[in-house]
Amino acid sequence: MSRVGKSIIKIPPKVEVKTEAGNILVKGPLGELRSPLYEGVSVKVENGEIVFLRSNEEQKVVSLHGLVRALCMNNVKGVTNGWEKNLEIAGVGYRAQKKGKDLVMNLGYSHEVVFPEPPGIKIEVADLVKIKITGIDRQLVGQVAADIRSKRPPEPYKAKGIKYANEYIRRKAGKTGKK
Repeated sequence: MSRVGKSIIKIPPKVEVKTEAGNILVKGPLGELRSPLYEGVSVKVENGEIVFLRSNEEQKVVSLHGLVRALCMNNVKGVTNGWEKNLEIAGVGYRAQKKGKDLVMNLGYSHEVVFPEPPGIKIEVADLVKIKITGIDRQLVGQVAADIRSKRPPEPYKAKGIKYANEYIRRKAGKTGKK
């Protein structure tokens, strides 16, 4: 039995949850999100709680049971508190700044790297080397952070590049000198 799927989600105040046309709609103070409701999984919203039930014990339905519950929980947390990812830039001359809605980065290339801010996401730059990405959709926040990091991933010799704030870069030893 799926332990994730069995657990109940408590609905915080000011959050409204509805099911409509194969989707779960979650409205809260920060916005509204939809997550899919797959075949074989049903939802009951009552007494300030969300309960997920499944129709049978097939492997596909069991795995979707936990998935639907996790996606709904991410939406509930997103519309109440929001999600955030922090990135750090390391390297001599590497920096970032905001110009209007664009994130402009100098990453050691012969040109500036321009990353447009997608709708539903807010990008902030502090200290020229710290980037904060916030939004209500967890998947979108993570994807934007991964896209920005992919512009210059950290390299293992000097750890130059863009990394997540909590990421550890395994360093390699460089060449040894002449003897």
